[in-house]
Amino acid sequence: MQPPAAGQSWLGIDAHELPVGAAYEWCVLPSCGAVVLFSGTVRDHAEEDGQRRDGVEHLTYEAYEEHVLPRFAAIEAEVRLRWPSTGRVAILHRLGQMGVGESSVVVAVSAPHRPEAFEAARYAIDALKAAAPIWKHEVWADGQGWGTGAHVPVAPEAVPSMGGRA
Repeated sequence: MQPPAAGQSWLGIDAHELPVGAAYEWCVLPSCGAVVLFSGTVRDHAEEDGQRRDGVEHLTYEAYEEHVLPRFAAIEAEVRLRWPSTGRVAILHRLGQMGVGESSVVVAVSAPHRPEAFEAARYAIDALKAAAPIWKHEVWADGQGWGTGAHVPVAPEAVPSMGGRA
């Protein structure tokens, strides 16, 4: 997965390792004094119905692929509506099987100042989790199951932001 040659957004889904460092570097702009990068990694346990499941062996992400990038674009548009000074936005998600410690999702946002960068990045990952049709299947030492919190995706504009913007 390569950064775009032009533009201010890098949106993608792929079965290969995510370019965490490249996403950060791509977001650096002379006009922006802050870059916030979030990388979600596979952890060694799962929580299902309030019960901790140790010994996660791997996760597999599946998606309704033809709808993912339009949702990512809607999330990016909402970021720019709520934080108009946003520089670059990268929203990347991995599909397929991955092991503990591997990065499954990356969101990076640049902005002139840190409050906007933090708020926009937090919103983008929260919106991705709420709005993108991507599902996680977990395999742990004594069983397996679909990831916790599975739900029907919502519209990105319905996702609240932590910084007080609706």
